[in-house]
Parts: sequence; structure tokens; C-alpha cells
Amino acid sequence: MGTEFLFMHDNARPHRANIVDECLQSEDITRMDWPAYSPDLNPIEHVWDMLGRRIAARQPPPTCLPELRRALLDEWCNIPQDQIDNLILSMPRRCKACIASSGRHTPY
Repeated sequence: MGTEFLFMHDNARPHRANIVDECLQSEDITRMDWPAYSPDLNPIEHVWDMLGRRIAARQPPPTCLPELRRALLDEWCNIPQDQIDNLILSMPRRCKACIASSGRHTPY
């Protein structure tokens, strides 16, 4: 990734596990400091949620990694672009709500 690479993630417990810390250290990856009460405004989180719901709704569900990989790629391609555009366009509202709540919980 280069010397200027800085890894960003939230403080979710799985991301702070010792094995994750060890992996990042072994690869000499610098992690960005992230406050405990940090609102997650990144629209991609909503896209991941859409993708997860689409996979969960599949009948029959994927039963092995190759099937899961195909299902993820299929569903990723089938997420309507206008839904992604709307998430991006919601950023000013989301930022205003975050500022109004002093960085605490927002409805987003």
C-alpha cells in the first residue's frame, strides 16, 4: 500500500481482537486513532447492510465458499445505483445530524 497508507476502521470488538492487532503489526500497518464515540457516517456501511440482507434472503442460501462468492458478486452487481447515489447524497444531512447531536447517536 505504500509508506503513507493508514488503516481506518471503527472500534468494533472484532477489529480490536489481539489476533487482528498482531496481524496488523506483523504487516507493519499503521492504524488510525479512532475515538470510542465515533459516529459511523460512511455510506458503505449501509451498502454492506443491503448486501448482507440480500444474501440472507437468497433461497436456497449459499452452502459453501464458492457459492457465497458468486452470490456476493451477483448481489453486489444487483444493488441499484440509485440507492447508492441516495446514500452519497444523504451525506450533508447526516453530517448536520451528527454535528447537532455532538457526535452522539443519530437516526442514520
